[in-house]
Amino acid sequence: MPTAREALLDAALRALADRPWRTVRMVDVAALAGVSRQTLYNEFGTKGGLGAALLRQAADGYLTGVDRALTAPTPEHPAAVARWTVRAAEADPLVKGLLTGLWSEGLPRPGRDIPGPAQLLGLARDRMVDAAHQDASRPVVARRCELALRLALSYMIVPCPPGGAGSQCVEPDSWSPITPMITSEIDTSFSVETTSSRKTMP
Repeated sequence: MPTAREALLDAALRALADRPWRTVRMVDVAALAGVSRQTLYNEFGTKGGLGAALLRQAADGYLTGVDRALTAPTPEHPAAVARWTVRAAEADPLVKGLLTGLWSEGLPRPGRDIPGPAQLLGLARDRMVDAAHQDASRPVVARRCELALRLALSYMIVPCPPGGAGSQCVEPDSWSPITPMITSEIDTSFSVETTSSRKTMP
């Protein structure tokens, strides 16, 4: 059975799905959750506190998905995390905002205690590096993992258009055409960084 906090967060998400955040009222969230308005205020303090809790929940959920992708039985964990990143952003506008910094008018805005795009990307990258079993140095592996995440971010910001050569990438369940591309780009970067005297991306 969900706790009062969980029920309130779920109610807030349902309210947010129906209307812009600026028009969501605390009394409506409490009614949706089946608790008193005082319970809501006791739990989150203010509407700003409720919004911050929603954003923290979204960030935690995204990172939990990263951890799941890193334990999946696949030889290409960076590609698996990239796929999850795109799917999570398409499913949850809060996750997309946290990862890209692009916020629609209808969403709560993050405060100082909410991870920004660079911080959240860094947390995901560090999890990927910690899970990797490679002979290369940690900075090289970190660059490889960050490349996978940035490819996913670029797809979120500029998705494949309907029709044309990239049309197969539009549906989040149809990643087979793009996975080899991600893997190839990662491997190319990895090769450049470990063999080039420049030690930098071209």
